[in-house]
Amino acid sequence: MAKKTFEERLQRLEELGDEIRKTDIPLDDAIKAFEEGVVLARDLEKDLEKIESRIEILMNGADGDNESDNCGDDEANGTNSSERNRISKPELGLFDEG
Repeated sequence: MAKKTFEERLQRLEELGDEIRKTDIPLDDAIKAFEEGVVLARDLEKDLEKIESRIEILMNGADGDNESDNCGDDEANGTNSSERNRISKPELGLFDEG
């Protein structure tokens, strides 16, 4: 059986959360749903980390191509390469509430 899509797994996690919140669910069923949810949440988190890494590489790819050209500029601007990299990394905010 093929691995379900990210969206399908996220939907299942939401269903499990709804199921656990029911007041009439037997304890054994709630524990099974919780265990499945924990596994799904960890799997989804790993996938998100991979996606964020890919996005970061894409967003910073142009900077990496010109990095050797900017070596002298950093000293003139008073920044080092680690500071420049820290500043140029995008904040994705995928789960920011607001």
